[in-house]
Amino acid sequence: MRADNTHHVVAAARRRAEQTRQRAIAALRRMDAAGQHVTFEAVARQAKVSRSWLYTQEDLRAEIERLRRRHPAASSPPPPERQRASDPSLLRRLEVATAHIRRLEADNKQLRDALARALGERRAAEILGQVAGCDTPTRASSKLTGPC
Repeated sequence: MRADNTHHVVAAARRRAEQTRQRAIAALRRMDAAGQHVTFEAVARQAKVSRSWLYTQEDLRAEIERLRRRHPAASSPPPPERQRASDPSLLRRLEVATAHIRRLEADNKQLRDALARALGERRAAEILGQVAGCDTPTRASSKLTGPC
């Protein structure tokens, strides 16, 4: 009969679990100290553990969520200095956009005025019984559906 060596397997599994836990804690501490944005993905990558395992560890999960609130992610990295617009450039773009808006507003006003005049003239012609430029009655005639 063989000796029962399962206690060695159990002890090895406990050591592995503790090492995994220590790697995750160390990764969290490094990320916190560096001010990095903490996510389950980032911690899992740094600690070389699975995300699903992190989710099952209540204390680590709570710490990740706490640090996530403490170090929010930047919306996007800022563009390189040479690609940033200067203040004079931004002001010029604003001036051009403002001038364009003014031209569009003037065109819009002109079109509205022309439409109002045309509708007024048409309404006046309808009241007098004449549609400007038409020799036909204002009612639509019915279409013929067959030969006469």
